[in-house]
Amino acid sequence: MASHPALLAWPAAASDEYGLALWSAPAVEAATGGQASTDFEASGVAFDSREVGEGDLFVALRGEQSDGHAHLAQAFARGAAAAIVDRPVEHPHVLVRDTSSALEGLGIAARARADAQIVGVTGSAGKTGVKEALFSALDRASRGKAHRSLKSYNNHVGVPLSLARMPARTRFGVFEMGMNHPGELSALTRLVRPNVAIVTTIAPAHIGFFKDEAAIADAKGEIFEGLVPGGTAIIPADSPHFARLRDKAREHAAHMVSFGRSPQAQVRLLDTIRAHNGGTLITADLGDRRICFTVGMAGEHWVANALAVVAAVRAVGADLGAAGLALAEMEGLAGRGQRHAIPARGGDGSGSALLIDESYNANPASMRATIAELGKTPARRRIAVLGAMKELGEAEARYHAELAAPLAEAQIDRAVLVGDEMRALAEALGKSGSGALGKRIDVAHVATAAQALDLLTGEAVGGGDAVLVKGSNSVGLGAIVRALAARENVA
Repeated sequence: MASHPALLAWPAAASDEYGLALWSAPAVEAATGGQASTDFEASGVAFDSREVGEGDLFVALRGEQSDGHAHLAQAFARGAAAAIVDRPVEHPHVLVRDTSSALEGLGIAARARADAQIVGVTGSAGKTGVKEALFSALDRASRGKAHRSLKSYNNHVGVPLSLARMPARTRFGVFEMGMNHPGELSALTRLVRPNVAIVTTIAPAHIGFFKDEAAIADAKGEIFEGLVPGGTAIIPADSPHFARLRDKAREHAAHMVSFGRSPQAQVRLLDTIRAHNGGTLITADLGDRRICFTVGMAGEHWVANALAVVAAVRAVGADLGAAGLALAEMEGLAGRGQRHAIPARGGDGSGSALLIDESYNANPASMRATIAELGKTPARRRIAVLGAMKELGEAEARYHAELAAPLAEAQIDRAVLVGDEMRALAEALGKSGSGALGKRIDVAHVATAAQALDLLTGEAVGGGDAVLVKGSNSVGLGAIVRALAARENVA
């Protein structure tokens, strides 16, 4: 049987019983209850034909808008080793009754075979950043034997896919779990079965689907329901919903660790000093010791994120020293704090401006934190390009209007507001747009990201300016970042 090049590069240890492949035909049959048309080995798993790599197992999912079976030719043209299908096809395949259930079966089997410490992460904000930082820490500590969910694969399809991609030799796994309705996390965490479960923070994200923030806290607390016996719950001590999360955690966790500034926090912040690179030097008390480390990511919210990471690293028994090095080396993630130096004319004559990419998502809490960080950033002019925040329900207008105060406090010079929902903020700034020391914020309100980009390029971002781009992903502000970062349409 021929091996795909990807399999030849697969890490192997002669002392264990695992094969070279991520999945073999018999293993897929056992996990899914399906029937293989032929023998095969696969080095990866994908459900998007555009992301198939050589040697992958393609799962042909049926969706509301498309059917993966229609993209089988594309998947095999890109090098798929086999496919999971619900009807016989000409290519190597495993025939199952339902491909979504089969993907879930793969995830369950992958979780069962891995002798690994698994961490689940959720929260209204910060979960992707914490997931990435924790992976970096554990990957360094285990010398490359950590695994995590990619992108924001955190829903009923993304979580089983991420599990199915986990190699049997994994020592640490980190999985992000998201939700916008009650009950979703309960189902996801029972697939992941974490040894450690983290709630980063509670904020009014997706509050349009909930009665209030307390209901969001209850839904986030569902992550503790999947904890394995002896598991650890990690919760934010500074949250107004701390007691609610604590009580939920006590129902399912053998151990509980809180993090934050509060005196009751078991991983407690003692001091912070802004680092030269925009990051933060942190001193924390762990109860039996004090540690000092640097987190490379800019922003006050990253202080809390880093404390959560430290708590999780300790809970799974990994090396805190390695974690500290990884946190110091962390750089901004695309759409979540990545910073670009972009060419700019005029201004202070430096020839470049700072572009801060927070375009992936936004809710009231993350907006406030990011605007505050922009206010601390040295700049000739501070420009905030803010897109609408989605799924905020009946209080949508109020949440948007309430950003006027943070913008004023941060001494923002120019606000470019995108989307219908931002009308409330534009009106609030129009009524009381004076910032600190009586400085007035220059406001523009446009309907689309394309119009915002035209506005920015027409006005010209000058040397020494700092430009923040943040909004819900559906607003499409990522296009602004891509255009500016690619040196396109920059005056």
